[in-house]
Amino acid sequence: MADSKREVERKYEATPETRLPDLTRAAGVSAVVHRGLSELDAVYYDTEDFRLAADSLTLRRRTGGDDAGWHLKIPVSADVRDEIRAPLTEALPDALGGLLRSRVRHTPVTPVVRILSARDVHHLLDEDGALLAEVSIDEVLAERLTERGHGTTAAWTEMEVELAEDGDPALLDAVERRLRKAGVRPSAAPSKLARALAETAPGKRRRTRKERSPRTAGDHVLAYVRRQAAALVELDPAVRRDLPDSVHRMRVATRRLRSALRTYRALLDRTATDPLRDELKWLAAELGVVRDREVLEERLRARVAELPASLVLGPVAARLTLTSVARRTGSRRRVESVLDAERYLALLDSLDALLADPPLLPAAARAPRDALPRAVLKDYGRLAARVEHALEQRPGEERDLAMHEARKAAKRVRYAAEAARPALGGPARRFARRMKSVQSVLGDRQDSVLARDALRTLAVQAHGAGESAFTWGLLYGTEEAAAAARERELPEVWARASRPCLRAALKG
Repeated sequence: MADSKREVERKYEATPETRLPDLTRAAGVSAVVHRGLSELDAVYYDTEDFRLAADSLTLRRRTGGDDAGWHLKIPVSADVRDEIRAPLTEALPDALGGLLRSRVRHTPVTPVVRILSARDVHHLLDEDGALLAEVSIDEVLAERLTERGHGTTAAWTEMEVELAEDGDPALLDAVERRLRKAGVRPSAAPSKLARALAETAPGKRRRTRKERSPRTAGDHVLAYVRRQAAALVELDPAVRRDLPDSVHRMRVATRRLRSALRTYRALLDRTATDPLRDELKWLAAELGVVRDREVLEERLRARVAELPASLVLGPVAARLTLTSVARRTGSRRRVESVLDAERYLALLDSLDALLADPPLLPAAARAPRDALPRAVLKDYGRLAARVEHALEQRPGEERDLAMHEARKAAKRVRYAAEAARPALGGPARRFARRMKSVQSVLGDRQDSVLARDALRTLAVQAHGAGESAFTWGLLYGTEEAAAAARERELPEVWARASRPCLRAALKG
């Protein structure tokens, strides 16, 4: 079992002689209470090639203090990290091991650094005695545990200011102003581990090689693929933790990857990318089962909330909740099994291999303004044909299918333009925005089709249980009207999105 805590803190340089200035002069602080000294002993773990450190993750097993146990810290933004805690055991708990899987795959994590800290703690309180923040001055001793550099040590003193749970981040600014006036400066190191690794590194420190800016069309496509592959790895722990919107974002990254490999296949050898596209299609479909259910549930609840109470007959909310819980439990199990599958890990390995040795074709060496618009406009041509075909269909199943195919094509063109945006600038951004408007109209219509299928099933279940099916039928009619409205909107949206001037601007 693991618990999660949002940690908001700032680190500062200090010396053994550093003393706290009068922090009651910081806005909101009424008292500073000394909480005493504690001894902390933490062993930090990583792979042999420091994959966790490369992504600013820290994994430690700590004894001492009031939070002994395993801690995994995942960066959220500047000064903010999520700390996931598990009980103190000898082996790494499975709950944390799963959160690391997308990064370490089958590579074991082993001890890399041991850090001993003598911590002097002070609490900042408001006028009611409530905790605002914790300030600690740490005397730190770090020892390298890896084979190379084993036994090398480093020592320093640092100060941490950690905001209390649900605290106001403005307090950190107020405290920092008082610290700066006292001569205390922010730390250059983002974490104890980062500083320990840097100061105990064996031999001369290597200069970080600056990545070359994309120049060719192939460079730009690979940069986009690299960003989306990194997003997959980064979002994996968030999906496992069931964080809001995480499945959606991971599914989008998967689709963007697959779309890029298809759109720009004139630049990348298909013998290498087609198998990857198949695996990305599989992953997107698996994630889609979860995401589509999330969207459907949100839509149906919103529709029910819009109705006057007099038109909600029977246990409508209860039936929705019952259906939602059952679906959600099954969805969570399904996505967890997918992320633990060897097939998924093999996909991540294949993406790494593709980026390490890109299968570039001769066309990849062309200038971006030559090769990229050509690929985007080719996808646009496919979209135009599908929109025209969809608008010609009579209402019914064939029209629904044609609209759905047009929606997928619009999404592919949008992603293609987004991939080209760093090279083509404003024209690609505007083109992508127009394609998104088409995708939105078609997407909302498709959501209505799925909602009607679900409402039909709910009506049958309600009738079978002796409940009124009136409300489900009413909502079915509402969805039919919504779909019809979106269909009427489509020709005008498409006309704006398909203006010749936009396509000409994309060509440059």
